[in-house]
Amino acid sequence: MTHLPKLRVGIVGAGIMGRGHAEVLAAHPDAEITAVARRALDAAPQAAVYPGYRELLDSGTVDAVSITTPDHLHADVMVAAAEAGVHILVEKPFTTTVEDADRSVAAIRQAGVTAMCLFNHRWVPAYAQAKQQMELVGEPVVGYARKDDTIYVPTEMIGWADQTTCAWFLSSHDIDLVTWLYDDHVVEVYATARHGKLRGMGIDTPDAMQIQARFSRGAVATFESAWIYPNTFPTMVDSYITVAGESGVIQLDRQKENIQLATEKSYSYPRNMLQRVVHGIPAGAYRDAIHHFVDCARTGAEPLVSVESSRHVTAVLAAAHESARTGRPVPCL
Repeated sequence: MTHLPKLRVGIVGAGIMGRGHAEVLAAHPDAEITAVARRALDAAPQAAVYPGYRELLDSGTVDAVSITTPDHLHADVMVAAAEAGVHILVEKPFTTTVEDADRSVAAIRQAGVTAMCLFNHRWVPAYAQAKQQMELVGEPVVGYARKDDTIYVPTEMIGWADQTTCAWFLSSHDIDLVTWLYDDHVVEVYATARHGKLRGMGIDTPDAMQIQARFSRGAVATFESAWIYPNTFPTMVDSYITVAGESGVIQLDRQKENIQLATEKSYSYPRNMLQRVVHGIPAGAYRDAIHHFVDCARTGAEPLVSVESSRHVTAVLAAAHESARTGRPVPCL
């Protein structure tokens, strides 16, 4: 049996998600973090630090890159990595323009590298089980997906909220998930956006968006995103999905799978499905998705999340933002 070498990974983006990727990869027995861009990460003290992603790629010390830069900065890194023959794991959303998505997909397929957008919700056990049960629900008819954050996220957690929107940041997960559950693609969207609270705080981004999507086989779905919940809400994210078909319905409420914690200061549902540490070891859907990418990059297998499906999520969201701007339905191309 041939022993495959460890996957040498470079991390581009040392913010919250970069630290999350580093913690998972540092604990993976078949991966090692050999390089990081711009600044060191505590989880990878041995990694060489390069001033930027181009220097990292030129170093010849990585087989793959983990791209955790802000939403709008993914494409240039992906194209450069593909041209360097380096495998690609990129945070969601894939890109924030269709043009960037198309050039990224073209570069990836031209180079023949393994690439995956980290739509980690496909590894949440309840969502994966829902996919297996879809045949019992029958032909999809209508769906609703809500993902709303507390105001902590755009005002404190990330410093680039004015470079993205709640829909790019949140609904990208749900659009990937529902299109996967439906086994279909969106052909037209109508969307509305509400501005006010965040603009009043000096952050020029919508408070909330709703997207009405029509799928090719006739099903419809609503995607809701907002990030102005008060910080007293018991979870940082309020996440819920329902899918109704001709023969049944599936409902998924992530809060119901969390533990409840009450202290003298607050009442909360600590997060545990996406990211958690069990006996000192990273666990959860986030970890499982990254491990899947490492396995695919080492073996040449095609990832569960294709770059083409991730490009479609970008196309849906680009059409939604155009619809919100014009007040008209927009085809998804």
